[in-house]
Amino acid sequence: MTKPPKILIVDDEQDTRELFATVLAAEGYQITVAEDGARALSLFKTDTFDLVITDLKMPGSDGLQLLREIRKSGSNADVITATGYGEVDSYISAMSLGAVEYIHKPVRVKELRDIVQLVLKKRKLR
Repeated sequence: MTKPPKILIVDDEQDTRELFATVLAAEGYQITVAEDGARALSLFKTDTFDLVITDLKMPGSDGLQLLREIRKSGSNADVITATGYGEVDSYISAMSLGAVEYIHKPVRVKELRDIVQLVLKKRKLR
């Protein structure tokens, strides 16, 4: 039996972390949460993840900085960026740094499930 994919959810908003974690845990994924980029990076030192879902706008280390550090670390985790702000510049930056998806908050539960499922399916095929 294969292990469930490990997903790291990074968001400074507790409600968003809890919603994402609840929805994705119900799908059978192994979930870890972090309240900011610094905490997420410390988790990367002791664990590996298949997927990271990160907010872009957070105090301290934001989502783009986290994405840069994940890529620099050599991790092959896929990264989905999420934001409540519809900024073209952040979309271009996130995608150029290797994000695989960019979603707008508030995210509908079905949309979250579908995007995560698609990203993990593509990952499995690679």
